[in-house]
Amino acid sequence: MLLLAQFAAVAWPAYACGCGGMVTDPDDTIAVERETSVVTWDGTTERIVMSLTVGGDATEAAWIMPVPHRAEVALGERELFDDLRAATAPEQRTRHYFWPREGDWPRGDGDDEGDTAGAPPMDGAPPVDVISRDRLGPFDVARLAATDPGALDAWLGENGFTLPDDLAAGLAPYVEQGWEYVAIRLAPSADEGEGGEGGEGGDGDGAEPAVLGGTLDPISLTFAADEPVYPMRLSANADTEQSLTLYVLGPGRMEPEDAIGGSPPEVTFAARLPVDEQPEGPLRDLAAGDTFLTVVEQSFPEPSAINGDHTLSRSAQDTEVRPVEYEDELLTWAGVPAWLVTVLGAALLLGAGGGLGVHRVRRHRRTARLLGVHRP
Repeated sequence: MLLLAQFAAVAWPAYACGCGGMVTDPDDTIAVERETSVVTWDGTTERIVMSLTVGGDATEAAWIMPVPHRAEVALGERELFDDLRAATAPEQRTRHYFWPREGDWPRGDGDDEGDTAGAPPMDGAPPVDVISRDRLGPFDVARLAATDPGALDAWLGENGFTLPDDLAAGLAPYVEQGWEYVAIRLAPSADEGEGGEGGEGGDGDGAEPAVLGGTLDPISLTFAADEPVYPMRLSANADTEQSLTLYVLGPGRMEPEDAIGGSPPEVTFAARLPVDEQPEGPLRDLAAGDTFLTVVEQSFPEPSAINGDHTLSRSAQDTEVRPVEYEDELLTWAGVPAWLVTVLGAALLLGAGGGLGVHRVRRHRRTARLLGVHRP
């Protein structure tokens, strides 16, 4: 996953975020309140689209994303995540109960709601190769290759991507495998407002630097991959519990091969998504036809136990999982509570049965008197 850090010249305490270790100035705070990632893989090419929602009072942030091969970087579309939330929304069902509960007449008003992998570097290559450096919206993006984790760490620091002191150790396995890196720096302009546009700002003319806040523009990374992988190793730098949510689009149900030091991954949604059920827009463009959507959630109570990256593979069976939300509702017949109809009906039957019994006893006694038979 991403390693997110506020710009700093010294190592500050790390706080929780779904994207790895995060450092902040003792006088500033920054936290990733939500991280949502989408992964697609067509057999040769992988794409990751990530959206972060952040809060706090920091004015700048930087993070780095290891990738197995050279990546194309672009801005993503916010609507993609709206489409995914709609596609995976729980099915709404009504569940009836017979006896009245708290809030139902005669116990209340009745208004309560129911419960509801890369090639090795060439000999003689420079320690850090700057493939490109571009501006994408509010992001300063550098694509890098490196043969020395220490040199990569130094380059990042010299170019404004100041990250934790132990970053070099975390990057070493990626350097050994010949991976490349996408370093991203974000600093909102003073006239950008909070609530999804990168931060709360001033008037843009001599104002204080804007504070990072709200949902940031998504970042899209596309790269060659022999198998779908989601980088997680750098999250071991975090000090507090981490969480991961992945939307995976593929030919069938996809799951992580290993827990990599976290709790067992849980599939919370899995279903086929035909093209005619996909809304027109970024989701349909990304799926590029019929697809199978899997949502995986996982927590990491002890981030230091994270020991690798997630490799995603197809499940043996494409078993579907669809969440359901129930709204409990009192059972009624023609608008009348079923329990009331039943109780009144039973009372009437008992009353009728009792009256019939008395009538039969009296009739038998009259018959006996007529026949001269004494009956008690």
